[in-house]
Amino acid sequence: MAEYVTIQAEALRATVRAICRTGGSNEREASLVAENLVLANLSGHDSHGVGMLPQYWLAVHEKRLVVNQSAHIALDAGALVTVDGGFGYGQVIGHEAMEIAIQRARQHGVCVLSLRNSHHIGRIGHWGEQCAAAGMISTHYVNVVNRQPLVAPFGGSDARFATNPYCCAIPGPHGGEPIVLDMATSTIAMGKVRVAMNKGETLAPGILIDAEGNPSIDPKVMFNKPSGAIRAFGEHKGFGLALIAELLSGPLSGGGTGRNNWEVGTITNNMLSIVFDPAKLGGASTWQDEAQAYIDWVKASPPAPDNKTGGVLVAGEPERRTRAERNSQGIPVDATTWGEIVAAGALLGHAAADTNRLAGL
Repeated sequence: MAEYVTIQAEALRATVRAICRTGGSNEREASLVAENLVLANLSGHDSHGVGMLPQYWLAVHEKRLVVNQSAHIALDAGALVTVDGGFGYGQVIGHEAMEIAIQRARQHGVCVLSLRNSHHIGRIGHWGEQCAAAGMISTHYVNVVNRQPLVAPFGGSDARFATNPYCCAIPGPHGGEPIVLDMATSTIAMGKVRVAMNKGETLAPGILIDAEGNPSIDPKVMFNKPSGAIRAFGEHKGFGLALIAELLSGPLSGGGTGRNNWEVGTITNNMLSIVFDPAKLGGASTWQDEAQAYIDWVKASPPAPDNKTGGVLVAGEPERRTRAERNSQGIPVDATTWGEIVAAGALLGHAAADTNRLAGL
């Protein structure tokens, strides 16, 4: 079992900001990256948190990730917009793209926005939450290019997809907490495989296959050459949704699909986002009342005998529970991951001693 360091959220944000600045990011970019990644950790999604930083900072060092980029409107048809990220930090590009989508949805009632050529945009629920906070309902489909595929199609024995997330976020009725469904179309996200490997843990059966297509519980099969593959969730259902996400996010944006350019070795995301104002639909006067009544009715289902959460939780609730706990007790980071972060910071010129000091270690 891996050892851990525990870091308070603000100390972790300060550490990320400092190293990003050392790598050339301006203050705004460093803050957006830090806030996004630490929130993922706070939410319990360590796969999309600060453990991604070694990959990011290596990409900055090798000039595959361009610092201080902004979202550029490449095509503008009013309610339909294409944004190019210029291979900048996805935490900045995604934030600015959603600002554009929200503004257009306020103006037109709806915005269909395609985003291309962004470096890794992180936890997609972050962008759904941004839209929900503005009163908008949104759905998001994502693919990955410039990186070797990770997920096998149903009935196949090697990888042909990335983890191709899908997200839908709905504002909380009457100012309550939003419903945020955010999921990979694979059984688990690749980052969770990395976290398991760093912790020295195995994975449950049914998640991975090795390079020969045989079932495996060893996360290292995804890091071997040739590599194994993650399975799609729900067999043909996850595979079908992964294909839809690929075709909606990649070709329509002009960002391409994951069938080539593997040698680039970075994480480039394309995303299709549909953002709309629920106040401008036919049920606007009653939707919040009915939505809240339905949520209450669903949550009133008696807990199953093996339920360990105290009752039914709707999408977004587990993350909020974990945020409260980790904001109080600190964020656990396994020792292997922390060592990788310290080493990656040193690659950009931020001394290891300074990284540990900022983190309170």
